[in-house]
Amino acid sequence: MVTITKDQIKSKPVAWLDGSTPDGGVMPGTPIYAVQCGQFLDPLNKSLQSAKRIDLGVDGKLVFLIEDLLTHDEANKIIEITESLGYRPEAPGIVTAPGLRKNKSVHWLAENKIMKVFFNRLSPVLPQEIDGRPLASCLSARINMYRYDKGDVFNPHIDGDWPGFDLSDDGESMIEIPCVRSKLSLVLYLNGISDGVEGGETVIYDKGRVVKIVPPKKGSALVFRHGHTHDTVLHAGAPVLGEIPKYVARINILYDENENFLVSDYS
Repeated sequence: MVTITKDQIKSKPVAWLDGSTPDGGVMPGTPIYAVQCGQFLDPLNKSLQSAKRIDLGVDGKLVFLIEDLLTHDEANKIIEITESLGYRPEAPGIVTAPGLRKNKSVHWLAENKIMKVFFNRLSPVLPQEIDGRPLASCLSARINMYRYDKGDVFNPHIDGDWPGFDLSDDGESMIEIPCVRSKLSLVLYLNGISDGVEGGETVIYDKGRVVKIVPPKKGSALVFRHGHTHDTVLHAGAPVLGEIPKYVARINILYDENENFLVSDYS
């Protein structure tokens, strides 16, 4: 396995947002990083060129698993990158009620060459249209990372919809991608039971009851509808029970919109 060292990772903050803390407080100036670390996703890996989709059948709601999105080596590299950035209690630009989210976070912008490979692996099994809007030609480059240490939990919630984000041409700031909006969350499992993670399942609810429990499986992903819609998916991250932390990434899947939303200044 090739290991990325801290010396090989180039990073810098490109946005500073108010960050919410697990107790409901606010930490001003929480950074989002741009990261350069070389191409660690192999575009020619034939074993990952046909990701497998498994629909979970949650009463007509859009919830499915995707297996074989990352190799174990690639998942390990993302963990190495984000540990070099440093996890913290506050999450930038996220608003959660006190006690809802108890975990650690770091958000970063991945290079386009990395996100392109990931999108190419993913796009064949994604809905090509939702609410009459076609799948966009890219993913949001902003990766919201979460580390769950022993006892950490994300209580039942729905995910909001987001703009797409990218790095500016001069590499100095985070920008919004015009005319797109997210409609799906992708929760990417970077480790799991095979690494010794205990607990940490994703729990899916429907009509007030638990309908699916998804254990974390390294290199796989859970995809579901988000936003304030009738078919958004209520879910939770169950407590991690052992000493080995669980690592997940949330990536937003974008769809075309006819018009821009309000564009914010992240510089």
